[in-house]
Amino acid sequence: MSLTTDYGLTDGFVAACHGVIARLAPEARVVDVTHLVPPADVRRGAAVLAQTVPYLPEGVHVAVVDPGVGTTRRGVALATPRGLLVGPDNGLLVDAAEALGGVTAAVELTDQDWLGPGASHTFHGRDVFAPAAARLALGAPLTGVGPAVDPGSLVRLPAPVLRPEADGFTAEVLTVDHFGNVQLAAPGDLLAPLPARVRVRPGTGSEPGREAVHGRTFGDAPPGRLVVHADSAGRVAVAVNGGRAVDMLTVTPGDLLRIAAG
Repeated sequence: MSLTTDYGLTDGFVAACHGVIARLAPEARVVDVTHLVPPADVRRGAAVLAQTVPYLPEGVHVAVVDPGVGTTRRGVALATPRGLLVGPDNGLLVDAAEALGGVTAAVELTDQDWLGPGASHTFHGRDVFAPAAARLALGAPLTGVGPAVDPGSLVRLPAPVLRPEADGFTAEVLTVDHFGNVQLAAPGDLLAPLPARVRVRPGTGSEPGREAVHGRTFGDAPPGRLVVHADSAGRVAVAVNGGRAVDMLTVTPGDLLRIAAG
């Protein structure tokens, strides 16, 4: 089982979820993916989850980045060929499901016998998702937790911007990691036709941008210089050898960057 949230590490929220799982499924091993997703940043949580679950043991993956908790948004469990996903139906789970082979079945979490007693309106991680996931980890059938959901009705995040161009491409900043590396919503193979020197500039406006090395790893650029490469998730990323690309480029997720022949 895995657990991904935006709960942080200064409160008892993560421990409460672990406690519910441990009481109901004491033999279950829980891998903490991260609890430092920026608060309510569903797109960042979805990206982290989708890029991590293919490397985890097959099992139940709980994800909670849930700014709509307590509203009419559904809680769901999704079956895939390589495991189950449990969390809010707000776009958080779908990319991960596709990374595990696609949604083969989906249900809404409504059966009160599966959920915590007196479920809170603001802590469904503890009272809805953790108990449902624990029971699924024990082998309970997916059909026991609630009615079937049409996979086509699941909430999907808007597709990020990606525009191939004659001399390169423009892509949306998808995530920024702990090291300040800027990951774009572009597959790494878009870099193949580009030369050894490229330019990185904002995707709007006429700024000349910055020169970067088209390389394979950080050390392909001189210290303090930009390198554009395919990262470990197979996406285009911009990094700085010994520095933070996000600070040099002053971008945030959702901004556009253009990568073109220099």
